[in-house]
Amino acid sequence: MIWEKRRFQFSVILLLAMIWGSSFILMKTGLKSFSPNQAAAIRILMASTILLPVSFKNLKFFRKKDIPGLLVAGFFGSFIPAFLFTLAQTRIDSSLAGMLNSLTPVFALITGILFFKTKTGWMQVPGIILGLSGAVWLISIGKGDAIRDINPYALFIVLATLLYGTSVNVIKSSLSHLTGIQITSLSFIFLWPPAFIILLTTDFHPVFQNPSWPLHLAALITLGIIGTALTIPLMNNLIRYTSAVFASSVTYIIPIFAVGWGILDGETITMAHGACMALILMGVYLINRKK
Repeated sequence: MIWEKRRFQFSVILLLAMIWGSSFILMKTGLKSFSPNQAAAIRILMASTILLPVSFKNLKFFRKKDIPGLLVAGFFGSFIPAFLFTLAQTRIDSSLAGMLNSLTPVFALITGILFFKTKTGWMQVPGIILGLSGAVWLISIGKGDAIRDINPYALFIVLATLLYGTSVNVIKSSLSHLTGIQITSLSFIFLWPPAFIILLTTDFHPVFQNPSWPLHLAALITLGIIGTALTIPLMNNLIRYTSAVFASSVTYIIPIFAVGWGILDGETITMAHGACMALILMGVYLINRKK
């Protein structure tokens, strides 16, 4: 089967990294007109709506025992992080968000060890330490090279990666009998109603004050359709046929695209940022080593 071939698995990782690495700049663009809650809700609503026909088709695979796993996959893997990322990006650069997203494999291993009996080697322990150290340094340096106070908004990204790490472990341990598209479509059934309710409670009057709001809405729609509805099934399939840690190692490459878009948008990337990123990726590398 093609999903069992390592070369194909790496191709999927590259595709996901390219799309998700561009998602941070799309969020930044959407936030020029929309509030964080509006941007996240539109993203989830678009993804849920696109997936709706597939969701109904896959209802025959729905089992009552899968509800807890599907709720975790939906809310921890997509819904809550979507709101955390848009809130964070009101105060941090999109490139920094992309860098911190690399913590996902670190938390995938930590939650795996603590709650899912994941076996670990001695080299993975310093990997966790390096990854977390790089993250702490990264969220402490602000936009320059000096250590400053912790940016509380960057901690929203850290929390999102913790949720991602938990989600991939739950999918691997509880939902491996379902395909990626089945997991995604069934879990997103639970996300449409709360996203719609949240969107209804927001004020759209400030949105229409910006004449470029249609362009910013297009960025969020693209994020919802391509960055969520079409890619989450690929990720879930990758988790199913590999491991939680391997699948989450897509975050190796995501920062390359995130930083590239950030530079094109005029964001400042310093040597200190690069050093922090190197620490995190070295930690992820050690975590992914078999021996």
